[in-house]
Amino acid sequence: MSEKNTQIADEKLRIDKWLFAARFYKTRSQAADAIEHGQVQINGMRVKPSRILNVDDMLDIRIGPYHHQVKVLVLSHQRRSAPEAQKLYQETEASRQARAVLAENLKSQPAPPRYAGKGRPTKRARRDLERFMDGK
Repeated sequence: MSEKNTQIADEKLRIDKWLFAARFYKTRSQAADAIEHGQVQINGMRVKPSRILNVDDMLDIRIGPYHHQVKVLVLSHQRRSAPEAQKLYQETEASRQARAVLAENLKSQPAPPRYAGKGRPTKRARRDLERFMDGK
């Protein structure tokens, strides 16, 4: 990650761009929406997507049932592979343990029931259903 265009020393970087580059969200617009809905906080404060991010900022990120607490190590605006993206931040040990416990709890719960149908009914099935509903 020593290329000039991936690391930013003194430049400014928006939080939504960093969250996208760090692979917390698949798109930058998803990152911006999460920030707008209060799912991402910097140093315990709610922020806007245009907020400038600094090195050593602490982020609280909620994605679904999971909660990440990370410290920003490197600012990068370019999305790279997952192993390189993990070098941009350091997750706290408490956060890592809490996510592991939550994952185990979610795995132990039974799956919700699913609809056994195969989608939209065929013309024949629809006619049979209409005959049944009409009482014929």
